[in-house]
Amino acid sequence: MRSLEQPNGEQQELLVFVVPAARGLRREPLLPASAALLTWGVRDVIIIGSGCAGNTAAIYTARANLKPLVVIGHEPGGQLSITSLVENFPGFPEGIDGPDLVENMKKQAEGFGAEYVYGSVEEADLSKRPFRLNIDGEWHETRTLIIASGASARWLGLPNEQKLIGRGVSSCATCDGAFYKDRKVIVVGGGDSAMEEALFLTRFCTSVLLVHRRDHFRASKIMLDRVKAHPTIKMLTNTVVEDIYDIAKNEVTGVKLRNVATGEQWDEAVDGFFVAIGHIPNTKAFKGQITLDPDGYIVSQGGARTNIQGVFHAGDVQDRTYRQAITAAGAGCMAAIEAERLLEAEGH
Repeated sequence: MRSLEQPNGEQQELLVFVVPAARGLRREPLLPASAALLTWGVRDVIIIGSGCAGNTAAIYTARANLKPLVVIGHEPGGQLSITSLVENFPGFPEGIDGPDLVENMKKQAEGFGAEYVYGSVEEADLSKRPFRLNIDGEWHETRTLIIASGASARWLGLPNEQKLIGRGVSSCATCDGAFYKDRKVIVVGGGDSAMEEALFLTRFCTSVLLVHRRDHFRASKIMLDRVKAHPTIKMLTNTVVEDIYDIAKNEVTGVKLRNVATGEQWDEAVDGFFVAIGHIPNTKAFKGQITLDPDGYIVSQGGARTNIQGVFHAGDVQDRTYRQAITAAGAGCMAAIEAERLLEAEGH
């Protein structure tokens, strides 16, 4: 390591290699130490995220011999990593555990040469190609980028909530509703998503309790009218959930509710607990560069393309409608093909 004074008077650290020379030893300055670049050189493709979208993109790009680097992210495996049984992914007639599904995808991608690295993107420079990504303090460069970082469910922050995810607590009625045939469930939320979840659950459940903390709803009138008219749904307004039972049994058996207007508290027996208060797309590192909608979701420019050539989207980071494992996998395929075709057209 060696210091070098810059024209502005600042000191810059340089990495120095010592190599043999004709007369003694010669010192060669290479890169600023702060850059922490780049033992692998410029990548053809880096994929952000290791859920269904990211893993599928990894399978396709690795099979095309692009040697992708997959950044696992702060939620390894995405939403499926906290899903117990997946019954609606094609090819598994008996169903498959969510963590097993994403792990199988990862192994398949690795078999074709994909490389996985733990970490998250702290910042990104997408102003020119190759793109630069700061992954846990180390900068990497890539010709193309696939953003498959997903969207994290908003949770209530209750004491036992996280401990019972996959044990009766869920953020996806479409994924888990069929497990509650002839059961009583609760849905928390006041927007269209909560209305849709509650209505979907009536296909299976004998009773759906819709709980909202206010006396008015953000949901559209048409959705709210459908919920009010449904005989299976009971609505509780001005009500919040204080806790979920029963952590000792490792399953949901009930909830503690509180009326915010009167202060009254009571226990309600339920078999399932669905949180429908929205999702947070994991796009913070790309804000101000990628075109995002007001909620932070990537705005698609058609196919898997973003507003920046060479940057592609896949999965829930752009999809605020379907949010399914199979649609995420399909989106990962699309993004991989887009990246492969661009690189081929450019002669890489």
